[in-house]
Amino acid sequence: MESTAASKPRRTTKRAGAKKPPPAAKPEFVQLLTPEGKRVEHPDYSIDLSADELRGLYRDMVLTRRFDAEATALQRQGELGLWASLLGQEAAQIGSGRALRDDDYVFPTYREHGVAWCRGVDPTNLLGMFRGVNNGGWDPNSNNFHLYTIVIGSQALHATGYAMGAAKDGTDSAVIAYFGDGASSQGDVAEAFTFSAVYNAPVVFFCQNNQWAISEPTERQTRVPLYQRAAGYGFPGVRVDGNDVLACLAVTRSALERARRGEGPTLVEAFTYRMGAHTTSDDPSKYRRDEEREAWEAKDPILRVKAYMVAEGVADEAYFAELEQESETLGLRVREAIRLMPDPDTMAIFENVYADGHALVDEERAQFAAYQASFAEEGN
Repeated sequence: MESTAASKPRRTTKRAGAKKPPPAAKPEFVQLLTPEGKRVEHPDYSIDLSADELRGLYRDMVLTRRFDAEATALQRQGELGLWASLLGQEAAQIGSGRALRDDDYVFPTYREHGVAWCRGVDPTNLLGMFRGVNNGGWDPNSNNFHLYTIVIGSQALHATGYAMGAAKDGTDSAVIAYFGDGASSQGDVAEAFTFSAVYNAPVVFFCQNNQWAISEPTERQTRVPLYQRAAGYGFPGVRVDGNDVLACLAVTRSALERARRGEGPTLVEAFTYRMGAHTTSDDPSKYRRDEEREAWEAKDPILRVKAYMVAEGVADEAYFAELEQESETLGLRVREAIRLMPDPDTMAIFENVYADGHALVDEERAQFAAYQASFAEEGN
């Protein structure tokens, strides 16, 4: 039998390297509040908030950013081993977090400090894992907020399985899984999309596309907008302005309600930007331009809400001054809490590796203990 390849003329094109991706098109997304703080309407999504609710969203973002800045400073001072900043992503997290009901369940990555705030997790509890003194710091079932997940993308599968179980239990609660643009390339995420679609799981996949998967730009993850991937799995996807807290709230609320009605999963792509480093061990100046960050700083999620509130007369200088004082109090509480935490147990890394112990682990433990003891001997 003649092969198909043999029957076709052979190409003799010259290859000088990988083809450069086409320039990214201007993003089209759901937006209800412009970077200048102007309210706009969208045909498919609307939201009507009271003055108190609007002030509440602003307060959430301000306090979350203050906590995040304090944690970054504490890491620089040697109090934390590592910290993953959410700077620039406050609207995506607060907007989606406030769309949740108490009985909904959240599966985060390691950067969802704003969502944790919305779920009532004490901010100081987030620091224990990054200090190395515990394996999480909170009971997931107390706030329906799972422990932080370091393994990239695995929480999407956890969320899908939990959502399938919730559906079998006959509840009308929904599940949300957070991940980044880099995680969208993981096999776990693809499998979660497949299972959730086939089993019509009540789950929302919330992708915070902050443009950089550590040092890899989004165009290295996909040739099409991320939200369009959902169509290939048989469920809807939507891109939202991730720096617009009102749009994030409206879009996530709609996706959660769709899940509760038994209509299956939705992929939400929050188009945002990571203003800081990937983690405190990263130096973004090595791979991205200052001009890029400056352009995104002009779209700051907090400043646009403040501009809108001032224009609408729902907040005055007294309100902002009071909030500033509250943020300082939060920063002080975080600093005091970290100083009360014990130093990490340096030998704990060898515990719970194997259920019944292991000769190699015992050998490595002894070597490390001897190494530590050598410092004490030198000091004598």
